[in-house]
Amino acid sequence: MYMSHNLDPLFKPKAVALIGASAKELSIGNVIIKNLLHYGYKGPIYPVNPKVDEIRGLKAYSSIMDIPGEVDLAHIVIPPSFVPEEVENCGKKGVRAIIINTAGFREMGAKGLALENDFLSRAKHYGIRIFGPNCQGIINSDPALRAYCNFTFTFPEPGHISIVAQSGGVGAVIMQAFHDLGIGIRMYASNGNGSDVSIPEILRYYGSDEGARAIVLYVESLDNPREFMEVASEVTANKPVLAMTAGRTEKGAEASRSHIGGLAGSISMVQIFKKSGILSFTNQEDLCHAAVAFASQPVPKGNKVGIITNTGGPSVIAIDELVSCGLEIPPLSDKAANELKGTMLESASIHNPLDVVATAGASHFKSALDVFMKEEQFDSIYVNFVTPPFVDCESVARELAAFSKTRVKPIVCNYMTNKKRWESTTKILKDGDIPCFDFAETAAKALSALVRYQRIKSEKKGKVKIFPDVDHELVKEILQNAKVKGTEVLSAVEVYSILEAFRIPVVPWRVATLPDEVISAATEIGYPVVIKADSEKIIHKSDVGGVAVNIRNNDEAKEAVEKMFGKFGHEITFFVQKYMPGGIELIIGAKSENGVGHLIMFGLGGIFVEILKDVAFTISPATDSEAEEMMNSLKAAALINGFRGDKGINRDKAAEIIQRVSMLVSDFPEIMELDLNPLIASGENIYSVDARIIL
Repeated sequence: MYMSHNLDPLFKPKAVALIGASAKELSIGNVIIKNLLHYGYKGPIYPVNPKVDEIRGLKAYSSIMDIPGEVDLAHIVIPPSFVPEEVENCGKKGVRAIIINTAGFREMGAKGLALENDFLSRAKHYGIRIFGPNCQGIINSDPALRAYCNFTFTFPEPGHISIVAQSGGVGAVIMQAFHDLGIGIRMYASNGNGSDVSIPEILRYYGSDEGARAIVLYVESLDNPREFMEVASEVTANKPVLAMTAGRTEKGAEASRSHIGGLAGSISMVQIFKKSGILSFTNQEDLCHAAVAFASQPVPKGNKVGIITNTGGPSVIAIDELVSCGLEIPPLSDKAANELKGTMLESASIHNPLDVVATAGASHFKSALDVFMKEEQFDSIYVNFVTPPFVDCESVARELAAFSKTRVKPIVCNYMTNKKRWESTTKILKDGDIPCFDFAETAAKALSALVRYQRIKSEKKGKVKIFPDVDHELVKEILQNAKVKGTEVLSAVEVYSILEAFRIPVVPWRVATLPDEVISAATEIGYPVVIKADSEKIIHKSDVGGVAVNIRNNDEAKEAVEKMFGKFGHEITFFVQKYMPGGIELIIGAKSENGVGHLIMFGLGGIFVEILKDVAFTISPATDSEAEEMMNSLKAAALINGFRGDKGINRDKAAEIIQRVSMLVSDFPEIMELDLNPLIASGENIYSVDARIIL
């Protein structure tokens, strides 16, 4: 992978050529020239078109070879078949980066792929970086550069948010949203096919750019998820990455043969974000609003919020949203309350939230902000500010702006006004870098995102535990034998032998083929028992009558065996286990994801896994901290922690099983899906009573 500084010719071009420039209005070859001129690009622009003398007042050249000066960035907007030759010419000219806006390459099939491989080979020979093909391009708003190497239509002001979007359509919408909010951006990139310059590389480049305080990412798929996680983890350690993906509700699991396959769907991208320290969002609006807060405000030290308001209702709405996002609204200290009693209006409510009342002026807001900034139990400040016509609102805005610029604690504002009428007040707040939002809950969500990032940064990374007591050789032998036989679904004997080899606790079990052998096995284990029909063709046994539970004596065992013979034929074998009544049913699973490793799942098991779907995921290898977090994140966390006198489950044992399963599938990646469902948690013990492994 190239180092990020090699992207300077792309994002900071000293001169731009456009191969395929056109005099025709509304053509891409014309729009890019128009955009560069309109945005005020500081370097020379060289249209390349052998059929015309000038385009938009600029001298046109027959070939890039005819351009007199150096060119470090070239756009190519010509039919696909001519692209490789022009890349060759760019190499001879000394061009260092190329944006190929043209489509019609690998997305079109074998012929297009051959063309793409051809121009990539030539580019590599000359050390040229390729951006695209089938892409929009880049934007750099730096006033010293003003590079609009792009055919979109939004002309952003300079700012501190950088955007990278796999989808140009989504990227353009996000960029327009910031423009409509009056927020500038730093850089923009949508790389189309991403044949050379990749999303991780752009992410790393933005991460090393001091001008970018927040990075907004939209991605649907990744060629190399592990590389992405490595780069994203580096970047998020220093600045926030706010991301969104699509396809979260994709139905891919109907044909799956395991519970985790049915529940995971396309959740892996969200887990990739989580594993990398990225803030994940489910809608573009929340993402953009959060980015606005990150662009101007410091990250809070904790989750405690002080609220200043000059109107009642919106502060109540804000509290609901803040608390639902896990933030706390602590009371004022006695010292703070006493100080405010001497400065606030008589009708003010001296609490948190502090209602300064509608008639409060600049001095009252100044005192409130001063006290809240010094109040140790407040990590951030939330302001509801309506603009009463009987108050000098400009002076209030100036006080808010002054405190915001100190960057001691983050401030967000629910700003309720007629912005045209209070235009000067609005400008003061904007110039003061205060993130302002029309609705109370919108402002609360933006502040919550700052706190969420703080939590991620302060979380213990945890350790991946290596268990030395496992029998790798036995597992390897079982899996090799299954491969030779062409087996996909392992037998119960194979599954439980693997679990025992990795010291994953299971209930006592035996295997039998005849009724007398079943009775003998049941007697040896001790009644009551469970009898299961064991066959590769029977996946969800309980759904088709392949399980008999609480068998208490020989007669019941014989009757259960005869019923299963009648239903499935005499070719089945029987898996006999000790019956474990009571306890809390859990599920632990694993599912292989291309390029990622395995998704590891934990949650309530048995029938509840399908009814409640109360499960949590992480990506292997699972750390001890991640195992704990999975348990804490369940809606049923109170149940597994202990409720109304019940001790709950042995959390240490559950965490160990999660990590042993993670180690198993990491060491043996040929395991595609694994289900332990249910595990019975009773007292200090947790046992797997049903398990499935699919290769």
